[in-house]
Amino acid sequence: MASTILYKTVIMLFLIAVGILCSKTKLISAASNKELSKFVLQVVNPVVIFMSYQTDYRPELVRNLLLTFVISIGAISAAVLLAYVFVRKKQGREFEIERFSATYSNCGFMGIPLVSAVYGDEGVFYLTAFITVFNIFVWTHGVILISGEKKFKQVVKVFYSPTIISIVLGIITFFLHFRLPAPAEDALGLIKELNTPLAMLVSGVTIAGTNVMKMLKNCRVYYICLLKLLVIPLIIAVPLSLLTGVDDKVRMTILVAAAAPPAAICTLFSLRYGKNSIYASEIFAAGTILSVCTLPLVVKATEYLTKIL
Repeated sequence: MASTILYKTVIMLFLIAVGILCSKTKLISAASNKELSKFVLQVVNPVVIFMSYQTDYRPELVRNLLLTFVISIGAISAAVLLAYVFVRKKQGREFEIERFSATYSNCGFMGIPLVSAVYGDEGVFYLTAFITVFNIFVWTHGVILISGEKKFKQVVKVFYSPTIISIVLGIITFFLHFRLPAPAEDALGLIKELNTPLAMLVSGVTIAGTNVMKMLKNCRVYYICLLKLLVIPLIIAVPLSLLTGVDDKVRMTILVAAAAPPAAICTLFSLRYGKNSIYASEIFAAGTILSVCTLPLVVKATEYLTKIL
């Protein structure tokens, strides 16, 4: 699997490069990129998720979905605690952004294309459990962390998001054994295919908007990326490898989602709550680029741990 992940991440790197080129040549502006990002998050990703439920009902799928949900709660909770351990609160340090970036991954933009490439719709089916838990954590703990205000009512907004709505609709159609008519299925299938190229183009344009030289000189960026891409995923990988009776697809789907680069939503939250959005973008950019090397390493290490533990 590690070789497949490496191959897919290299492809994504090329797509990111196209996005950077489009930004530098003014083909895609920052404003256009923002709208394109909304389209991916609110239309394409939900379609990908919904289509993953357009499959025949099997008891093992339900069991694995519930198992993924439970393990995802544990994995993200562990990431939250580890981020607090490794990123200390210090005067003058953007610790909120660093903790957020070390905890939350780009499990939608990067996770869906990678899991889909390796495990197909079944992998995305399991990934929806992780994404659900991710959204609940982000809109509660994440908002509180960045804003500094305890707004627990934010959790209500999670259930109105296109992502969660697509999961609910998908689950309903799955259990009712409802399949879309062929024309509708083919149409949504075409939208689904847009996910990887559009997500990577958006990432590329975002990266192009950062100050690369400043980013390269900031040691804290490397430290946070090290935590997010290697340290925390590898720590999570140990108990994951010890779990018996867990389907490898479930195990690796959670791992890939947890080891994906820092979440792009950190930049959006930073803009909204008056934090250093440039620093958040720098961590996102560096993490996205470095993940091409780190994701295959984490997957390979987990495969090895599963064999020896």
